[in-house]
Amino acid sequence: MSALNPAPESDVEENQIPTVAKANPADEKPLEDQPREDGGETVEGNDDEEAECGFCLFMKGGGCKEEFIAWEQCVEEAEKNREDIVDKCFEVTALLKKCMDAHSDYYGPILRAEKAMEEEAAQELERVSSSSEAQQ
Repeated sequence: MSALNPAPESDVEENQIPTVAKANPADEKPLEDQPREDGGETVEGNDDEEAECGFCLFMKGGGCKEEFIAWEQCVEEAEKNREDIVDKCFEVTALLKKCMDAHSDYYGPILRAEKAMEEEAAQELERVSSSSEAQQ
């Protein structure tokens, strides 16, 4: 016994460990080979490909898929060419935002989070500004 392992495994009762029914592994397909819920094409499993992030999948699952893809490509190109993302992608960002506002029923959680971050940043800027004025 050690501090990291206070009891030997044999002391653990079986009823303390939750069990999960498992399907026959031969019947299971790898996750990347299963159809996507948004109707998009499936991607055959490939270790060299990066898995798409959950945020990206969410964004592409709504009515602004094309706008998001355009924004994503613009950002990737700007990063690759070491360009300013804000300047380069201003137009596609505005189009994406406009589309998200038009589909706020789906994108509402993202829009609310963005608004909360903007408000927090404005409050922090106000605190910093007030603090520097008080010191002068």
